[in-house]
Amino acid sequence: MRARNRELFGLVPAALLLTAGFAAVFIQESGKLSNVSLVYGAVFLGLCLAGHIFIRITLPHADPYIFPLVAVLACFGLVMIYRIAGATEARQQAQWFVLGLFLFAGTVMFFRDYRKLENYRYLIVIGSIVFMVLPRVPGLESATQTQTYGAYLEIHVGSVTFQPTEFAKIGLVIFLASYLRDHRQALAEGRKIFGYRVPPLKHLGPVLLLWGVAMLILVFLHDIGSSLMFYGGLLSIVYVATQRVSFVVIGLVAFGVGAWYLGTHIPHIDSRVQAWLYPFKPSLYNAQSGSSYQIANGLFSQAQGGLFGQGFGQALLTVPGTHDAYVPLSDTDMIYAVITDELGLFGAAALLLIYLLLVARGFKAAMLARDSFSKLMATGLSAILAIQVFVIVGGVTRVIPFTGVTLPFVSYGGSSIMANFILVALLLLVSDRARRPTTT
Repeated sequence: MRARNRELFGLVPAALLLTAGFAAVFIQESGKLSNVSLVYGAVFLGLCLAGHIFIRITLPHADPYIFPLVAVLACFGLVMIYRIAGATEARQQAQWFVLGLFLFAGTVMFFRDYRKLENYRYLIVIGSIVFMVLPRVPGLESATQTQTYGAYLEIHVGSVTFQPTEFAKIGLVIFLASYLRDHRQALAEGRKIFGYRVPPLKHLGPVLLLWGVAMLILVFLHDIGSSLMFYGGLLSIVYVATQRVSFVVIGLVAFGVGAWYLGTHIPHIDSRVQAWLYPFKPSLYNAQSGSSYQIANGLFSQAQGGLFGQGFGQALLTVPGTHDAYVPLSDTDMIYAVITDELGLFGAAALLLIYLLLVARGFKAAMLARDSFSKLMATGLSAILAIQVFVIVGGVTRVIPFTGVTLPFVSYGGSSIMANFILVALLLLVSDRARRPTTT
């Protein structure tokens, strides 16, 4: 079967999952099945078919599995958001999904020769850094809900709210991939000092700059998750470019030292660490600020799910007898806890498996790429996606301190789904170029 036909058949399970999911929601709410679930499934399948036809025309050699995997994640996210937050937020998420498809198509059309992005790498990195500091700009900060659980994440432009760091991550990957394409040999070889190869400072400077950017994110945005996500993507590209494990080790030590120092001097980060270490401590659980209530109840919710889950629609969303959220931000930051509660460990593992397959296809595109820039960019984009999933799932399961990163394509949020559609478009552009038959 040809690649594009495999992609087409891969979209059918996504539409069926959406139909079955909404059917389960309607049965749980009203005790009867509604034809509306079939309508939703048909509309979603139609949107996916439109995306497939566009890919078939513009990227005929692209990876056939990336888009269906994204469709499965997106439809699962729509069902969960409808179940948790209701029809209004689900409708908004569907609108952002459509807008994400338009951004996906626009990225493919305008960047068919994506290697031209290298010519603007310094403008891209400057723009990305500006995007990251926008939430602390006084004018924008005063017009928005300035802090989201202690972290500065959003800005308001008129009636539009978005998280600029979601788009900045793509720009930083493009810059670093372009820079290392030119200077990776100098970084890998360097010169011997006391028997060790040390890269020239002039070539190591931009890498150190991005380390400083990661630290600044901790200082100004109080956002541990974005800092870790950016820096993890940086280290992955540096390792692939230089094949030097020492860079990764030194980078991790530097990040650890910087995070430790800032964590002991910034109250918000320290409170996150304390809530991570002692989530069930009464004084922290009932605290007005820096509370561990969200983390602890998220763990309770996951424990209730067991291996097979309590059943779709059975998770506890509000505290009995009140309107208070049992797990705050259950449609965004903590949606994985609700998924585990209702579908159990096996259901949550199935979701993670889909992410693993998506990341694996991204790395496959990087392996097949014929030029260094494409290889490094695909590696960085795939690594950023993988680390973002690890950061949010690791925080919810208490592997690492909890952060406010969204679960790609599943959590409620327009900025996340639109930025990730741009990321997917770039991966498919790399894949199409890599898999295109060579002409003799």
